[in-house]
Amino acid sequence: MSTVVLITPPFTQLNTPYPATAYLKGFLNTRGVSSFQADLGIEVTNLVFSSEGLKDVFNRIGGLEAEWSDNCKRIIALQDQYVQTIDIVMSFLQGKRPTMAQQICQRNFLPEADRFKQIADITWAFGAMGIQDQAKHLATMYLEDLSDLIKETLDDHFGFSRYAERLGRAASEYDELYEALSQPLTFIDEKTIQVFKAIIEKEQPKLVAISVPFPGNLYAGLRCAQWLKMHHPTIKVALGGGYANTELRSLSDTRVFEVLDFITLDDGEAPIEQLIKFVEGTIQQDQLKRCLLNDGEKVSYINNAACTDYKQGQVGTPDYSDFKLDQYISALEVANPMHRLWSDGRWNKLTMAHGCYWAKCTFCDINLDYIQRYEPINASILCDRMEEMMAQTGENGFHFVDEAAPPSLMKALALEIIKRKLVVSWWTNIRFEKNFTRDLCLLLKESGCIAVSGGLEVASDRLLALIQKGITVEQVAQVTKHFTEAGIMVHAYLMYGFPTQTAQETIDSLEMVRQLFKTGVLQSAFWHLFTMTAHSPVGKNPAAFKVERIGTGEGRFANNDRDHHDPVGEHERFGDGLRKALFNYMHALGFEEPLHKWFDFKVPKTAVAPDLILNYITNEPLPPFKLESQVIWLNKSVSIDFFTQTKKGNSREMANITLITKKQTYTLTVPSEQGKWLFELLPTLGPEKAKQSLKQVQDSYEKNGWDDFELFWDNKPMSGLHKFGLLRI
Repeated sequence: MSTVVLITPPFTQLNTPYPATAYLKGFLNTRGVSSFQADLGIEVTNLVFSSEGLKDVFNRIGGLEAEWSDNCKRIIALQDQYVQTIDIVMSFLQGKRPTMAQQICQRNFLPEADRFKQIADITWAFGAMGIQDQAKHLATMYLEDLSDLIKETLDDHFGFSRYAERLGRAASEYDELYEALSQPLTFIDEKTIQVFKAIIEKEQPKLVAISVPFPGNLYAGLRCAQWLKMHHPTIKVALGGGYANTELRSLSDTRVFEVLDFITLDDGEAPIEQLIKFVEGTIQQDQLKRCLLNDGEKVSYINNAACTDYKQGQVGTPDYSDFKLDQYISALEVANPMHRLWSDGRWNKLTMAHGCYWAKCTFCDINLDYIQRYEPINASILCDRMEEMMAQTGENGFHFVDEAAPPSLMKALALEIIKRKLVVSWWTNIRFEKNFTRDLCLLLKESGCIAVSGGLEVASDRLLALIQKGITVEQVAQVTKHFTEAGIMVHAYLMYGFPTQTAQETIDSLEMVRQLFKTGVLQSAFWHLFTMTAHSPVGKNPAAFKVERIGTGEGRFANNDRDHHDPVGEHERFGDGLRKALFNYMHALGFEEPLHKWFDFKVPKTAVAPDLILNYITNEPLPPFKLESQVIWLNKSVSIDFFTQTKKGNSREMANITLITKKQTYTLTVPSEQGKWLFELLPTLGPEKAKQSLKQVQDSYEKNGWDDFELFWDNKPMSGLHKFGLLRI
């Protein structure tokens, strides 16, 4: 039995749990509150996509009279083969049967339907030896075929990473959701309630907290709440998460509270603690924290100002216990090594800092607490949490889900990881800012950083300034080069349709993206259409951005997305062409195709020079000689040999300093006295040693009576030592 049950409704990710409930469970551990958490999405997925589950699917379809598509008819005709192979496929994608890869890749083991038609040359994509990845890709197409079947025949809401998303997206009024909840349970509803019911009857909680991060979780979350009210009316139910934080802040429709008791906003720790005290009868209703409820006549908002939020160092380590971690599957839909990180592999999710250290972008909800209030976490505490989570989950991969991880904290975290000798892989979201120098990227790589994602948005300097992104295209090109040359993959979030963006700027933006991929400094990206939101600077003052809001009244339910009119033109029509071009670029195809070929309507020719990005990355100035920079030495294998060098009858005492890395050996030849100084200096610059600045190194050098430190430090042999672990950050 547990005091609280924490639920993530279907569906978010198949490869790893969404972290919100793990964060709350970790916090509740610090308060001595017993809790149980479950990801209904992965449990429903494993229930449906099993031999018994598919038998149920085909039996239900067989009992219906309808004209299915040829694709569905093919799958139905092959139902015995699907039932026979599904358990093996799921087990393989869970990492339990790797030897099945050969069979799957032979293309005569799995039944194939329409999704396999998009596979053109799988050997080209994965190579002759990429058997495991190739099999994951084929198995993913197999599951997508079954998903198409379920969507067409049994439940048109279904999708692997979202459920009934249309009902939750931009639902300014509750009417359609209310009507959907009055209908009989759908196929997926039944499976969701089956799993949910078992949890409730086993745990018998006093409070159920439903986390709804996205529109695609809302309907299923409300279905769970509805069932709870019908069958266990004494159990209180609360809803929170990203959807509530952005969409439901001005909620006024009391019908929502026919299935819910509370809706909480922003950080969940203090609100859930107060809710627990309330349901246990130790505090009064007016002591609740950031809580919406029905007071009998209208929706009321209660925010006990005396109850303060917890600092990030006080909320505890995210707790992943209760999750059925061995049931998550690694899917591989796109043959792109960076893009796969969102669907492949089990990632422990953490946050380096609460909020965004930049918080200026005009399209972003910067007025909301989860972005506006910036609070970093000490690197030592972060590493403590990483070690705890590795011991608990057995996984050493981490996805830091920050709005934008600050470079200074990433540096501190990297040094702490190296100091503790942790073996981890990690990735995070960033801003493409100038502080990501060549040497910082090398340090991040050494600590286990494998990838970063960041907002390039419109790839237009005029519009980037209007967005107040604080970056330029030139800067992005150089920063992505630093990451790529360090061996860190880069993903860019791209936007089209920002206010006043012209067709010319859209095409020029695509050309910039083409060049970034062609030069190899960008590995993955995703386009999305600009949406005006209520809590962004654009949404608060559309006229300043030369757009008009359509409609002036607020709905009684969700109130974040704002319809608007941009007199410049119809941006939506560019979407298909932009996505088609990007799909090809991510697979190193189509670079020589003229841009107009991607569109089915006339577009302007690009005004961007064909070698612009190449010029940006090849003509980058040398990093400035900053004496306040920290000097760090990462290599342990150093030796020194002295010898006498004779040239043209003149003898000089010299030293060879030999550096051995995992991949190569390098010898630096310098005068013997300077060689001895450098050999003795390097061990003192290790990450575990006291911090030393370049100024301190210069002072040490000049104490020996030597001049021209900058000339010595930046000469070609010395400046190349960054490849072997001598960094200036």
